[in-house]
Amino acid sequence: MSQEEKSILGLGNPLLDVIATCNEDFLKKYDLEANNAILAEAKHEKLCADMSEQFKVQYLAGGSVQNSMRVAQWFMPRPNVCSFFGCVGEDDFAKQMKSKADEDGVNAVYMVDPKTATGTCACLITKNGKCRSLCAYLGASQKFSIDHVHKNFDYVESSRIFYVSGFHLIISLEPTLLLAKHAHQFEHKLFVINLSAPYISQFYSEQLLQVMPYVDLLFGNETEAEAFAKMQKWETNDMKIIAQKLADWQPCHRPRTVIVTQGKNPIIVAYTNQRLPMEMFTVPLLNDNEIVDTNGAGDAFVGGFLAYRLAAKPMAECIKAATFAAQEVIKQSGCVFPKENRMKLV
Repeated sequence: MSQEEKSILGLGNPLLDVIATCNEDFLKKYDLEANNAILAEAKHEKLCADMSEQFKVQYLAGGSVQNSMRVAQWFMPRPNVCSFFGCVGEDDFAKQMKSKADEDGVNAVYMVDPKTATGTCACLITKNGKCRSLCAYLGASQKFSIDHVHKNFDYVESSRIFYVSGFHLIISLEPTLLLAKHAHQFEHKLFVINLSAPYISQFYSEQLLQVMPYVDLLFGNETEAEAFAKMQKWETNDMKIIAQKLADWQPCHRPRTVIVTQGKNPIIVAYTNQRLPMEMFTVPLLNDNEIVDTNGAGDAFVGGFLAYRLAAKPMAECIKAATFAAQEVIKQSGCVFPKENRMKLV
């Protein structure tokens, strides 16, 4: 394949992250949990304004998939290997995100809705950086249309890996299925999703299950995998069994790989019908004083993995790159990373 064909296309919700370290009382004020991700309700209308009044706030270009594309691009030897589709408003927040994407070498191909504000995500950090509570106002990201994919189909044709978050499934199922079905027309293309949050399996299982037959590679952490298991009534909390059941979930149009992260516990990799033996990968331990903020660690893990997967590296090297990316982000505030990447591809 030519270099132009070796690229990654992400589809997700572009959100401006509003990040602050806060206390437990502030979480309780807005009925938020220390380690969870939810959609904003009416009671969260003043959350971001309240954060900026009470705490030191940091603004970053965000949204799960956009973060993963930024991290994947960080590994690349040239710019614009990673492209991103999503909808933003016609406002300063959108301009900030576009500027950050350009700075990171990501080709952000935004759809613009001039009538709706760009989405935001309140990221509340507690317990010395070990916990993060996310509350997303989707805003313009909800307006994404399949027309934008058709208008920019050259990016689809030139991409080898397609990555969509569970978060975006509830916004635009039709564009997601378009990418999934396109990928399955080609043996060398890969369709990837992330379970993203427990509430996706709990409340949006219909959308998730429509996409699952096309999933070649699935990411999730232990709480997200457990939520899927409960939705399927598997009646087990054994994460190895759940990972294998996810890999074997039918109908499966072609073999699937499932990767379940468990924080500092071993990463589980399962394969459809055990075509390869299940693998466990140890996570290198960080010292407590190295942990600044776990927000974005999961996004970074996916970004590092996809970068090495695009380069056709073995599973062990892909996991190593993923873990390295996650831990580099954990050492920073927000989904940011050092300028230099010692695992950069050449």
